[in-house]
Amino acid sequence: MGGSGEGWLSDGLDDTASAAYGLWVRGVDYMAGWRVARESADRLNRALLGAGFEPSEVRAVASTDAEGRGVVRVACWPDAVERLAGLLEALPPRDGGAR
Repeated sequence: MGGSGEGWLSDGLDDTASAAYGLWVRGVDYMAGWRVARESADRLNRALLGAGFEPSEVRAVASTDAEGRGVVRVACWPDAVERLAGLLEALPPRDGGAR
């Protein structure tokens, strides 16, 4: 899975909002939302590392939406999705869960 295709797994503030909506909105504090998302993405990335995933396989990436709200996107290779789904499916059901 190496090579030049790993750029999509990079972290940091991306231009998701501008790409999806055309322009950044003047006066919207995108950085505040990104900072919140970054903290959550970092926590998830630490958990993924603890579960044996490599950052080149699966990575939580901080971003924002058009309104400046933090968004965490999970970017991963299909085989990593299968492994992650297997781990999540093996968890015991929670009360009120969707299972």
